[in-house]
Amino acid sequence: MIRRLLCLAGVLLATAVAGCASAPLHYYTLVPAAEASPEDAGASAPLAFELLPVSVPAQVDLPQLVVRQGGQGVALLDGERWIAPLGDELRGALSAELSRQLHGVDMSGMPAGDSPRLRIKLEVRRFESAPGAQAYIEGAWSVRAPRGKDSAVLACVSRVGESVGPGYAALVEGHQRAVARIAAQIAAAARALSAGQAPSCPAA
Repeated sequence: MIRRLLCLAGVLLATAVAGCASAPLHYYTLVPAAEASPEDAGASAPLAFELLPVSVPAQVDLPQLVVRQGGQGVALLDGERWIAPLGDELRGALSAELSRQLHGVDMSGMPAGDSPRLRIKLEVRRFESAPGAQAYIEGAWSVRAPRGKDSAVLACVSRVGESVGPGYAALVEGHQRAVARIAAQIAAAARALSAGQAPSCPAA
């Protein structure tokens, strides 16, 4: 009888281990899928820019998705992961959105030469994920116009929340929309600075 129980326990343990080992990993990206840009005769002139590395809070700078649970709790989702470090994901997503909205190219890492370019920086201060509720990003950003030493600079803070449905894919899509909204605010400031105007920060 004892031997039979030991054998049964061994089978159950092996089954549990096999189940854990086969648990699938899901990977997500904030970078939007590439799409062809339609010709727009009324589009503004393209603006080249340089996007600096994006910093993120240490609490969410992890391969796993970190989600809120109630008022104080958080959960680390080992089976739900970013395909790249979160700072790189945010930078890639913001670069793609700025390229689309400014009709320009991210010149980061390329020799400056004589071509003027905007200098854009984003520091993410809060990156909160609440499945079935909200994707929230708060970030401080700045845009420097390409005008030499005395170039105009605008520094602002964006606070963007997007309602999301259930599931982690919907949560990531919410963060993609939040990044696109921040990119739109930055792009509006960039166009104004490049035109020699005095832009204002987005409403809090």
